[in-house]
Amino acid sequence: MQRFIPSLLVAAMAFSSMEAMAAADLLLFNGKVYTAEPGQPQAQAVAVADGKILKVGTDAEIKALADADTQLIDLAGKVLMPGMIDTHSHPVVAAYDSMGANLYDEVKPLAELEQWIIAQDQDGVARVGDIIVISGASSGYWEQSAELGKIFNQGRWAEQPVVLNGIDGHTGWANNAMLARVKIDAALVQSLPEKERNYIGHGADFTPSGYLAENGWDRVRSQLPAPTEAVMLNAAREAVKVNNQVGVTAWMDAAANAGSGDSLFELRPTEKDVGVLPLYRKLAENGELSAHVAALLITHPQSKPADLEVLDKVMQQFQGVPNLTFPGIKIFADGVMEFPGQTAAVLDPFKNSLKRGELLIDPKNFGQLAVAAEQRGWIMHVHAVGDRAVREALNGFEYARSLKPAAVPHSISHLQLVNPKEFARFKQLGVIASMQLLWATAETYTEELVKPYVSVAAYQYQYPARSLHEAGATIAGASDWPVSSPNPWNAIAQASTRKGPMGVLNAKESIDRQSMFQAYTLNAAKALRLDSQIGSLVPGKQADLIVLDRDVFKVSDEELFDTQVLRTFFAGKQVYAPAS
Repeated sequence: MQRFIPSLLVAAMAFSSMEAMAAADLLLFNGKVYTAEPGQPQAQAVAVADGKILKVGTDAEIKALADADTQLIDLAGKVLMPGMIDTHSHPVVAAYDSMGANLYDEVKPLAELEQWIIAQDQDGVARVGDIIVISGASSGYWEQSAELGKIFNQGRWAEQPVVLNGIDGHTGWANNAMLARVKIDAALVQSLPEKERNYIGHGADFTPSGYLAENGWDRVRSQLPAPTEAVMLNAAREAVKVNNQVGVTAWMDAAANAGSGDSLFELRPTEKDVGVLPLYRKLAENGELSAHVAALLITHPQSKPADLEVLDKVMQQFQGVPNLTFPGIKIFADGVMEFPGQTAAVLDPFKNSLKRGELLIDPKNFGQLAVAAEQRGWIMHVHAVGDRAVREALNGFEYARSLKPAAVPHSISHLQLVNPKEFARFKQLGVIASMQLLWATAETYTEELVKPYVSVAAYQYQYPARSLHEAGATIAGASDWPVSSPNPWNAIAQASTRKGPMGVLNAKESIDRQSMFQAYTLNAAKALRLDSQIGSLVPGKQADLIVLDRDVFKVSDEELFDTQVLRTFFAGKQVYAPAS
């Protein structure tokens, strides 16, 4: 039955609403406002009150809400959008790495590399304790392990531990002095089970080459001297600052309970494993956490449902911290695709080894773990690079859906290879595709370290953004910082062009910028389970806003890549503007 409200009551309600809206404390007008709400056209202006969106509309509608105390900002035609949201990041670790010697994925000739490391050491930024640690090393170095050894195992380096920390987070290299310190030698390698032995590069006589992957790399990483709390707090501040500068006001921390000394890939967490969570709490207490942090707690890939209790105890320790939420857990289903690591779980064997990588989860029990997570109200966020890892993760979620049809917004991140049979399953199972599309480029990683070792069919579906999108999957944007830049504008442009120094990586998988704007706003908010609070500009949601220096709807992809943020607002307060 149609409801009838007397006209006088309508007028009274409208007047009451206007009275409430008259409390607007910030108006941004004369702009191009992208709300991220599907189907809504661009607006001109936004009103903010008490840190939340009060109204979105025309200049006239919004200016009518101003009073003598309202701050007015003329956007002068600039684009205003919701704050960007990153669905997979390690920002505190990334910021810490940036404070020391960092190659940022650059591959230098080895003679030049040695001189650069010497200069970094002389500048006082290369040492962690007495160990020289270089972050951001490209996987392109690992094929040169023998050549690295010829330089860094003799002369001035013979007694000096040297570590190259791989930018992918899964690999690294250590010289003989460091290997000796952590007791990695031929006898150890020979004693290990085949799986673990494969994580330590070695010759026919089991002598280690220095290259390390997964828990082999953990043997070195876990023995590096821990930074002080003060250093890490500064890193956390820098993490917030950098994200706000590129317009990011929320992120999923994909390993929040892991500390610098933890063996990440074999971590069996206890309630004492709190990782970076105390840093976020300290920032929040100081009023410095100008971002929403959705903290994921790592659990072991072979965890049983009962093992989740310890993670719940960790979450309870940090309940009530402003801007810190706990949507669920993170699990590694496999490793990395690139040679020589090849620890990603693939359907077709790698051509060189005839092996199918390493599937870390147990397909028989993973579904039960998903059910147990859902019973606690948690999502699962799965690291899956290879197509076999993606399939088995989806199989586990399918089992959970068979018991409880209502979809829980689990997510799978990375998705370097996805078999076409899986495309439609993302929508069917309500699984979000968290993608780092800055990686969708023809470069050394894809052309030299992957292409020769996988089938033609598999290679065609690297980072298959358009195929997933057209199959109805919810695509969410992510950086995996420090593996790549946290700048979403770089990734949004790259998702369209897929161009790199070696050509274009399968142009058929290009995805348009409008879809990517959604991927970094409302879709990403869904992955963080914060879509009722952030992700779009509608009344009642938090006023996380960014103002851009160019019309991102009209500029070329090349210009889009270089987009700069002019202002970032968090809860209605400006938290970033470039120095004048």
